[in-house]
Amino acid sequence: MDMVTTEQGSSDPLPFARCYQLEALEKAIKQNTIVFLETGSGKTLIAIMLLRHYAYLLRKPSQYIAVFLVPQVVLVSQQAKAIKLHTDLKVGMYWGEMGVDYWDAATWNEEISKHEVIVMTPQILLNGLRHSFFKLSMIKVLILDECHHTRGKYPYACIMTEFYHPLLKSGESDLPRIYGMTASPIKSKGANSNHGYWENIDELETLMNSKVYTCSSESVIAHYIPFSTPKFKIYKYIEFPYALYARLEDELNSLLSKHEISLNNSDLIDTQAESIRKKVWKIHSTLLFCVKELGVWLALKAARSLSRYENDFFAWGHLDVLGGSIVKRFSSDAHKVFATVIPSVPGWSIGNNVKVNVDTGLLTEKVACLFDCLLEYRALQDIRCIIFVQRVITAIVLEALLNELLPGYCSWKTKYIAGNNSGLQCQSKKKQNEIVEEFRQGLVNIIIATSILEEGLDVQSCNLVIRFDPSATVCSFIQSRGRARMQNSDYLLMVKSGDRTALSRLENYLASGEIMRKESLRHASHPCSHLGNGKHDEDYYCVESTGAIVTLSSSVGLIHFYCSRLPSDGYFKPSPRCVIDKEMEICTLYLPKSCPIQIVQVQGNVKALKQIACLEACKQLHQIGALTGNLVPEIVVEEAEAQKSENDPYNDEQPIYFPPELVNEHAHIAKTMYQCYLIELKQNFNYDVPLHDIILAMRTELEDDILNVNFDMEVDRGTLTVSLKYVGFIELTREQVLYCRRFQITIFRVLLDHNVKKLAEILDGFQLGKGPEADYLLLPSTNSHQPLIDSTSVASVLFPCNYRPKDHTNCPSEGNAHFVETKSGRFCTCMIRNSLVYTPHNGYIYCITGILDHLNANSLLTMKDGAVITYKEYYKQKHGVHLCSDEAILLNGRHLFTVKNYLNNNRHHKERDPSHLTVELPPELCEVIMSPISWSTFYSFSFVPSIMHRFQSLLLAINLKKMLLDDCVQNVTIPTMKVLEAITTKNCVESFHLESLETLGDSFLKYAASHYLFIQHQNNHEGLLSVKKERIISNASLCKLGCDHKIPGFIRTEPFDPKSWIIPGDNSGSYPLQEELLSDTRKIYVSGKKNVKGKTIADAVEALIGAFISTAGESAGILFLNRIGIDVDFVNIPYQRHFQIQAEKLINRAHLESLLNYEFHDSSLLVEALTHGSYMLPEIPSCYERLEFLGDAVLDYLITDHLYNKYPGMSPGLITDLRSASVNNDCYAQSSVKHGLHKHILHCSNELSKQIFATVERFEKSPLGSTFGWESESSFPKVLGDIIESLAGAIYIDSGYDKEKVFKSIRPLLEPLVTPETVRFHPAAELHEICQKQHFDMKKPVAARINGVAIVTVEVTANGRLFKHTSTADDKKTAKKLACKEVLKSLKESISVK
Repeated sequence: MDMVTTEQGSSDPLPFARCYQLEALEKAIKQNTIVFLETGSGKTLIAIMLLRHYAYLLRKPSQYIAVFLVPQVVLVSQQAKAIKLHTDLKVGMYWGEMGVDYWDAATWNEEISKHEVIVMTPQILLNGLRHSFFKLSMIKVLILDECHHTRGKYPYACIMTEFYHPLLKSGESDLPRIYGMTASPIKSKGANSNHGYWENIDELETLMNSKVYTCSSESVIAHYIPFSTPKFKIYKYIEFPYALYARLEDELNSLLSKHEISLNNSDLIDTQAESIRKKVWKIHSTLLFCVKELGVWLALKAARSLSRYENDFFAWGHLDVLGGSIVKRFSSDAHKVFATVIPSVPGWSIGNNVKVNVDTGLLTEKVACLFDCLLEYRALQDIRCIIFVQRVITAIVLEALLNELLPGYCSWKTKYIAGNNSGLQCQSKKKQNEIVEEFRQGLVNIIIATSILEEGLDVQSCNLVIRFDPSATVCSFIQSRGRARMQNSDYLLMVKSGDRTALSRLENYLASGEIMRKESLRHASHPCSHLGNGKHDEDYYCVESTGAIVTLSSSVGLIHFYCSRLPSDGYFKPSPRCVIDKEMEICTLYLPKSCPIQIVQVQGNVKALKQIACLEACKQLHQIGALTGNLVPEIVVEEAEAQKSENDPYNDEQPIYFPPELVNEHAHIAKTMYQCYLIELKQNFNYDVPLHDIILAMRTELEDDILNVNFDMEVDRGTLTVSLKYVGFIELTREQVLYCRRFQITIFRVLLDHNVKKLAEILDGFQLGKGPEADYLLLPSTNSHQPLIDSTSVASVLFPCNYRPKDHTNCPSEGNAHFVETKSGRFCTCMIRNSLVYTPHNGYIYCITGILDHLNANSLLTMKDGAVITYKEYYKQKHGVHLCSDEAILLNGRHLFTVKNYLNNNRHHKERDPSHLTVELPPELCEVIMSPISWSTFYSFSFVPSIMHRFQSLLLAINLKKMLLDDCVQNVTIPTMKVLEAITTKNCVESFHLESLETLGDSFLKYAASHYLFIQHQNNHEGLLSVKKERIISNASLCKLGCDHKIPGFIRTEPFDPKSWIIPGDNSGSYPLQEELLSDTRKIYVSGKKNVKGKTIADAVEALIGAFISTAGESAGILFLNRIGIDVDFVNIPYQRHFQIQAEKLINRAHLESLLNYEFHDSSLLVEALTHGSYMLPEIPSCYERLEFLGDAVLDYLITDHLYNKYPGMSPGLITDLRSASVNNDCYAQSSVKHGLHKHILHCSNELSKQIFATVERFEKSPLGSTFGWESESSFPKVLGDIIESLAGAIYIDSGYDKEKVFKSIRPLLEPLVTPETVRFHPAAELHEICQKQHFDMKKPVAARINGVAIVTVEVTANGRLFKHTSTADDKKTAKKLACKEVLKSLKESISVK
């Protein structure tokens, strides 16, 4: 025994600790210790002080932890709260309902890294040790609350025998300090001698490798805590009236027979019928017990309680509506039987005359004795009483009795608390804690409890304990006695008169405490015995790499757990089946069809045969990988990993990329070469202002991919066709570059801002940039071959600096003026006629398009109201401006164009544009900004931001394409426009977006992943394959891959805003371009930040898959997947088939092959495709689930690809709607029924037969001609749709992965396929879309399930009106569809009326 602690730390005892607590702590620090002290003596406080002593070894980042084990869930939070109160240690709490059974090693490691003390139920630690999630070496302190449970196969004992003692025997020194707590070191009925008691204590000490510590006498503890006074309460036993009992028993037996017939005539499957039968039998025996032991009145109360459909104590389990009604009816009929015995006299009450009621059998003498006992204490002002009973039903009916009897004598209130091991109790832990709290506060005076209150729940305010039923063990006796912890409390023991055995046993119990104390003290100095070989040793299987083990006793549970994680449906729950041949001593274990091992056969000891078979099955499952190295089902690990991936943090702030082709980061040299491209603008409408082409001058050459692109833009007056062509190159000096930039900054700033002050600020100090900047030129074209650039217009930005009056002396004069006086000076009218001016009096900018030589300041102007005034008077009245020159001619000015997003696909209405309005301007009010420059130039340049945004997007698409194809050994050609489509979201509101490609890419990804997983993991069942597939194709996974490969920066998420467009050469922006590496050889620039949702990134990744496969084929799609880290391929690994069957004996092979127009090479695939999991006959070792998994993906892709290619011109969202309407289980199920495939399904489920029959009957009456869409108003058994998919999977495998053969075979079954003309949208989706567009308020559907029927209410508020409908169906999905359909119909009628 470990007698010495490895390192002494300060025990830091709490100041209020009692002397015996300090003594116990000292022992626990030195050696493994079991503290044997009465209830309420503060054993938990000793444990806390021990934790404080070891705290220095536990504090993070230490790898060590302390584990505090408690036998009941309710104790987890109670003990954790105490630890937190008295220490600063980080405490974690764990119990089964948290789902810890499905946690993997990584999850536990994360929890251990966060906590220093872990409080849990013992099975969790045992499972963790068996699975090697925990190691004993990492636990410094192991505390076992209520450690008397350490016996047999209880988890405490298994922890010690399977893990602690083997390490102890091996000489391992790094073992945890063991600290046990108990009010009784033995849990048996006691012993006949002192030595017998010691043998029990010695067994506990040996198992726990710990010595018992206790006080030298009870008086030491009595000094601190009160002890209750035991009192025997003898009641006279009166035989229940025989005739009455016989009559009631006969009538209950008749009822049992009647309901047995009803059960046999039902359509329930065997397992359900057996479950209901057992429940009815249990109720039958429970009611007979109540009659004989408690009386007919209490049996009546029991029957009434059990007949309630929604009660708080009866666990109906997973009964269906029919099963529940049978159980309910039996209890209700039994209630009627008992009611015939109860007096029907007006005013009669069970409390009128208790003695008479005992004589007539309505109550028993035992119940009457309990009532009398309570009345003896009615003088107590503040009574707190606990009555202990054995059965849950006893607690329930006694509560009813006392609440009816006691109000006549006192104001006491009674409630019951019961555990949940009986199958009759579903009282929540929260409810139990509430009752205990009410008891503490005095709101409840009496609690009738099962053994749940003997240990665990802290009830300190009790002053009376009554044992209505005797304690089964010494421990139960001592613990229930310890519940009476107030001063002068009593412990009443009810004993039947003449029952000397019970009386003797109780007397032994009373003496047992002192005997155990003395024996513990007498052997205190003796070392612990060694745990010898024998009953604690058993066979096991150990995984060498991890240390995980499964023993004979744990193997059965592990096999059941493994089977519970296999795929199931409403007609079949996978479970192992054991057949034992006792004569041959052979056990055959049959595992479900979805298990990679079908049969395990072993030979051995008959008593352990089942365990031996399960242990062998565990071994084989691990060896083929179905159980991991930690001996947990692989699906548990996969699901945990998937959950972690879903919960990985994602930052939606992403970069906005800018193409490097448009950026220069080098200093400008004396001369710079620019490649010139002509942006050709074809005007597809009539307008008095012609368009000019524009020169795009760039430092780099564009690829042919962009040069071949032309596109239309929706402008105010029609469409504008844009194309690009190379026209040569030019060389510009620094000065020329500078004034070209000045030109484009000026023209774009005035077009975008209409603000001269802002322009002046930008141009003030303007110079060529030094860092990375947008460096390309946009210049007016001459629309001729030479020269390319309209240098006169470009030079207009230098006006008036470049104006020389002498050059205009020979200009022809017009009218009365040759020169005009402006705010900028005196200029020739030829320079003013095509100029841009600014009028400070109103802050406007105008284009001067002509000279009004017939008008001057004295000319008359007709106002809107009909008044006539001179221009001079107008400017004075309107603007407060006094015109100086009366004779000066006026100028014809036009407002500038408004720059818009001409890529917006929703620009259907003509917006008001002030540019067509003309204004008469006096020259003296005008400042000239640019001259000469034509009105046509401004009109042409107003489209440039939208055009350049499209070219910029195309350049980004090229960069993305190059990045994705880097290192690609194959020659893959992907059109840039397809890549652009894939990175353009619907929010951009352009003529294309990613939805069609996303739908195609999604289906291909699902298909590629499913094919790869199906072939690569031939031992994996469908559930595991689905989880693995989900990990590949989930939005979270695709988002992460997209981010890892820098795709978010390329994604276009918002409509183009011209005001955010980067004007080339304008360095006044707040976000300078920053370089970012895409790879070792490729870079991009970041121009800002944007928010991108994770799903948007996933959608773009799927759309890129669609772009690759739609233009370069499936092999290109696989290359793309591999490039971004999805390692799937179509390498034809042989699909191994380990069995041969004669299909003709099981199915009509000829008919099915004729129907499918396909002849199978391996007919076992056809049989497998039609075999449901419930078909347990061994000649077919597999069911259709794996083939369904594969066929689902194959069909989805085939149909999606067919729709995409057949309707290439459809709107981007339509393919999604077509796919949704075509690829769904209801469509497949209808096709299955339509072609009679339901007749060929191999299954053994009565429920499935029943549902298929009902479905066929409905289908035959249905007027539906198609098998697509959402018209059906009822649900279909999923199995019917599954077999279409499984048949597709079977043909796919049998044909050597030939998709075309699958489509050729399955397509006729699905005809007519949906078309854009015949598609009908799902009512829920259509309703949601209408509500979004019209801004209607749609509330979340309210769903309920009553008597097995799903009820869904859908509610929409539109234009102040409420549209609401409630529908019912067999399932929630169908009910919601029907409710949405009705609301949608009413909504459409309302809108059309308006």
